[in-house]
Amino acid sequence: MGPAGDTVPIAELLDERRHLLEVAHRMLGSAVAAERVIDEAYREWYGLTDRQRSRIGSPRAWLSQIVGAICLERLTPPDPYGTAQRCVGERGQCDTGPEGGVGAVLPPKPETLSPAERAAFVLSDALGTAVGTVEGSPGQPEPECAEPANRARHSLRTRRAQPASPSRQDGIAHAVRQACADEDAGRLASLLTPDVTAFFDGGGKVRTVTRPVTGSEGVARSLLTLLARHPRTTLRTHPVNGSTGLVARYDDQVAAVVALDVAGSRVVEVWVVLNPDKLRSWNRPRP
Repeated sequence: MGPAGDTVPIAELLDERRHLLEVAHRMLGSAVAAERVIDEAYREWYGLTDRQRSRIGSPRAWLSQIVGAICLERLTPPDPYGTAQRCVGERGQCDTGPEGGVGAVLPPKPETLSPAERAAFVLSDALGTAVGTVEGSPGQPEPECAEPANRARHSLRTRRAQPASPSRQDGIAHAVRQACADEDAGRLASLLTPDVTAFFDGGGKVRTVTRPVTGSEGVARSLLTLLARHPRTTLRTHPVNGSTGLVARYDDQVAAVVALDVAGSRVVEVWVVLNPDKLRSWNRPRP
């Protein structure tokens, strides 16, 4: 069974990314630069091993620290004499001198701070703690051998004996949506084949499952966690890739697009797009 327990609700994913963008924007003063920093921070998250990620008690706090460290690196000018604060080894393990932390050495008036000092102040305020106190630090990623998604997709397609008609596809998609809305794991699992596989495409830009989830129970749990009911989320059926799928919105923003491949009377494959870049076309204002 795949790592269903790693799934994160959409509301948490979007709130986390918005928080990180706000921290980076406040530190750098540029929305474009902030986006680049966030991408780099998530690359570091995915560079960790599964074991390292599991030891991080608060991924949001860890990512905030990484964002702050990246921003500080970009704001701090070269120091040929080695007298300025320096981060050695891994991000988040900073040598700040005998004062004991970035926040402890900041002057009281923001207008007197250098850009790097102001950035450190923003980071400390966002984390509610001094830099370097969040548990868990990135290490060198271990090599992982995973079958490419397109190979898995081809394998599943070759095993299909009865492709679903458009009306059957539409009916199954509506049943899946209703089971998700009712948070009925048993009913949702019954709509999936025993060997169903779900793929989650976050593009390395949001925190999501890193490998395919397999099995009806695991996929059902993953979908119910991702699509958990929230006052600001909605789930509707919608045409996706020429057939009926699901679209989840957070406020007015499309946060996930779910394609369902149906054979016979059940879903054999699920594709969940969470990558913000791929969802931009869904979020463009309509003329």
